[in-house]
Amino acid sequence: MTDATDFVELARIWRGPAVESVHSGAVVVTNFDGRLVGCWGDAGTVTFPRSSLKPFQAIGLIESGAADALGLTDEHIALACASHGAEPFQVALVEDWLGRLGLDESALVCGPALPRGQDDIVAACQAGGPRRVFHNCSGKHCGFLSVAKQLGAGLDYANPANPAQQLYMDVLSEYLGRDARKLPMGYDHCGLPAAAVPMRDMATAMARLAVGWSGNNARRAAAKRVVRAMTSYPDHLSGMDAATSRLVRATNGKVVLKGGAEGYLLAAAPERGLGFAIKVADGASRVKWGVLARMLGHYGVLPVAEAEALIQQVEPPVPNSNGSEGARTQIVLEQPVPTTPTEATLAFWMGGVKEALFP
Repeated sequence: MTDATDFVELARIWRGPAVESVHSGAVVVTNFDGRLVGCWGDAGTVTFPRSSLKPFQAIGLIESGAADALGLTDEHIALACASHGAEPFQVALVEDWLGRLGLDESALVCGPALPRGQDDIVAACQAGGPRRVFHNCSGKHCGFLSVAKQLGAGLDYANPANPAQQLYMDVLSEYLGRDARKLPMGYDHCGLPAAAVPMRDMATAMARLAVGWSGNNARRAAAKRVVRAMTSYPDHLSGMDAATSRLVRATNGKVVLKGGAEGYLLAAAPERGLGFAIKVADGASRVKWGVLARMLGHYGVLPVAEAEALIQQVEPPVPNSNGSEGARTQIVLEQPVPTTPTEATLAFWMGGVKEALFP
């Protein structure tokens, strides 16, 4: 991570007439070719995208042939990209997937967990308590299990040397434009290797993923299927009517996005060839959705008035224990100083280059 002075103020939390909390962070916007379009804070900030990397991990599931071999649907693909809340429909998909693999949940490296929703927690406790299928990353783990099995590798898919992990490293390297194996590596909460990536590179990778960029035809098709699944089934990515779903639906699928732990968010607007990387410095997740909504207005993905109204949908008032407003979120991130996309830039993207690169 960079020094705190390299971050900018993103949002304030108000309780009645006074500011109670302030969230700072960084926002980076790039074109698919890596050109910096907008930046607040340090574009070179190196930090962990965490679960925002799941769409890149899901590409190997399709490229390897595992998805077709198992007869997986786009719902399964969306779940592979998910940080889900273990709602009943999500758990049913995980169990269906394990059944297709001929395995039970003991094959999952992620530890036992409880669902996110209060009613689902009660039901889970009444049925026996925490389970691995309830873990928010269980779809991703099913994906790695599927790739490992398809490649004839051992099922120790958390091992960085496993061919399933190596395929993911190949995918990530191509989209980043650098060797992902040389990035700082840690371990995610779910037990799988996790890379720390410069935010500028991550925004570029997301823009490339969203437009199906790759020199490999199979990978290009896989990326397009991942994006289609994520925009067709946004509820699978988190939960019913979550912020992710509201953002995708408000844009009619013109935005693909995936949040990660500790205040990280990746998004892309394929029609504009733009990628967005957002990091809330203190790890809070509650303001990143509103920051993205403001970006969508600024870069013309939505009319400004619609984008500002969307902020209120994805960052609603924080209720007190009686359900009335306890606090409210104000996104204070202002217009960028760096150059914004010019008409020439947009013409470059929307014109012949787009068709030549991504037929």
